[in-house]
Amino acid sequence: MSKLISLPMYDVHHPDTEALLSALRQLLNHEGLDGDSLLYSEPEDRLAHWQDPQLLLSQTCGYPLRALLPDVQVVGTFHYQAAGCEGFNYSSHLVVREADAGKTLADFRGQRVVCNSDDSQSGYHTLRSQVAPLQKEGKFFSDIAFSGSHRQSLAEVQAGRSDIAAIDAVTLALVSRHEPDRVEGLVSIGTTALVPGLPMITSAHASVEELAKLRNALKRLVSEPEWREVREPLLIKDFSFTHRDDYQPISDAALKAAASGLITL
Repeated sequence: MSKLISLPMYDVHHPDTEALLSALRQLLNHEGLDGDSLLYSEPEDRLAHWQDPQLLLSQTCGYPLRALLPDVQVVGTFHYQAAGCEGFNYSSHLVVREADAGKTLADFRGQRVVCNSDDSQSGYHTLRSQVAPLQKEGKFFSDIAFSGSHRQSLAEVQAGRSDIAAIDAVTLALVSRHEPDRVEGLVSIGTTALVPGLPMITSAHASVEELAKLRNALKRLVSEPEWREVREPLLIKDFSFTHRDDYQPISDAALKAAASGLITL
């Protein structure tokens, strides 16, 4: 059975994703992993896809990694060239309408928030951690909506249906570049805490040798000059070998928010 590869998380401008896929196939071939035979997937059920025993390489989010994907192996984490990123860490921008540009997060008590999903670190859990010290009787916002994507969250704030959203720093940079209409009339009033960025993962069934070859391929992607035109449009500038334990701060923050009395955002 053919193994699977997917790049679902920062697929804002699909031609750039296709170029990355082509580069990865070549690099994996060089490492002896038969990149040409990999089946590319754009999964509707990402959680099931990430748990598929045939998965060779994909990118997930830090919260699902810690809370919902106990068996997958972490390959490593890209560094991104975007405001709100530092090393292999990233944050989310607190995005509001221009009329609210002078406000702080505390000023949004009793306002409406929109999130992409409740298992998103960048759109939900990082914001929950930020408002936990500000909550009263287990509540901060008056209403929460779920949009299904960061792009739609931007649209909800832009249209006035919600007042604030936490948007992944890399997504915001890519959307601002390729779809500027989506951020028209919107501003960032700050960022959330830095946490480890979106991890590249492989199946629990991948061998030690396969894991080493995946890491070699991704390190070559960020270090060899011939791949510069592939990585720069996606804001990729480096890659670190990371491990599940590097994502412990995400679990700690979620537990701290819950202990504060803010069970949900």
